[in-house]
Amino acid sequence: MGYYDEHIETRSKTKKSSPNVFVSTVIGGCIGSIITLMAVSPIFEGKTEPTVSEQENVAAMGNSFETVSVNVETDITKAIEKASGAVVGVINIQNNRMLEPDKEAGTGSGVIYKNENGKAYVVTNAHVIEGANKIEISLEDGNRVEGKLLGSDIFMDLAVIEIDGTKAEHVATFASSESLKLGEPVIAIGNPLGLEFSGSVTQGIISGLDRSIPVDLNQDGEADWEADVIQTDAAINPGNSGGALINVNGDVVGINSMKINQTAVEGIGFSIPISIAEPIIESLELHGKVKRPYLGVATRSLSDVASYHWQQTFHLPEGVTEGVFIDQIGTGSPAEKAGLQEMDVITELDGQKIKTVVELRKFLYLQKQVGEEMNITYYRNGEKKVATMKLEEIPSQS
Repeated sequence: MGYYDEHIETRSKTKKSSPNVFVSTVIGGCIGSIITLMAVSPIFEGKTEPTVSEQENVAAMGNSFETVSVNVETDITKAIEKASGAVVGVINIQNNRMLEPDKEAGTGSGVIYKNENGKAYVVTNAHVIEGANKIEISLEDGNRVEGKLLGSDIFMDLAVIEIDGTKAEHVATFASSESLKLGEPVIAIGNPLGLEFSGSVTQGIISGLDRSIPVDLNQDGEADWEADVIQTDAAINPGNSGGALINVNGDVVGINSMKINQTAVEGIGFSIPISIAEPIIESLELHGKVKRPYLGVATRSLSDVASYHWQQTFHLPEGVTEGVFIDQIGTGSPAEKAGLQEMDVITELDGQKIKTVVELRKFLYLQKQVGEEMNITYYRNGEKKVATMKLEEIPSQS
């Protein structure tokens, strides 16, 4: 029957109302907005010509002016100069109908993080290149080069693109995001609203650390994942997706990914910490995917069903109110090999309490590796049991 717990359907579904779930694509997608620049009225509009007395006063001041030399170079300008050349535009080109020309479906940002052996590598968001038939990279000088998608990962919202290394003059430097402090100044660099404003920079601070944001990956109104992100008040707009969040040293500490897109909300943007992103980027570059273990089950949280089922259907002890139950199990899956069955209720993995499907998935994907063993604590017909499972890699989708 294939595998279940780690497979997220990407086809469109009818979306339910769920105000607490943020969609990772809120700042990606097609940049098609038309910007109208309002004319600014002259600051002296409506004032009459200066009087003779005013003219004399101005003339009298003429000899008092002197030239002052101001050094505008700061740590911020140095940081921007160091990093900005490595931030590029990522153009998603699609052709969904035969005999029609390719069209630009959207524009985002990316960061050149490596250049070796004649090849350069760009990291961006997975939602920036979603559905692309072709990818082009717009460099700092405005020239475009063809990009080759090496791999993408919807859970971490990251993708890696390869380009001709001879065309890439600048490479960004990554810095650990684990030492970031609240209030530390940061700068976002990217292409808000498309390439017309390419290389735009906005300054802010680290507003929050270790944020977990629920993300709806398949647009069904329910969270499938929790993104661990940095919160910043540096302005992040459509088109900034995949761009760089840098510190005052000009080093990249995050990959800009999303914002809260609500009318009453300002200055809440999110960035994927580099310390979390780096191993994902490396895996995508080398393998074209992220190698993850799986259970081979379809699960649901206990909180998704009426509480009377907890005792009457699952026969759980009264104190057990949180966990996930197995709705379906794949033939030959690691779960079946470990002796698990449908209607078993999983409450712990390696001694860590599991309350929801999202928690189960995050523990499996972020804390376990293919080939490792894992202890599963579960209840079957009211009896507490423990099984040991050897984790296998998620099968390729073909």
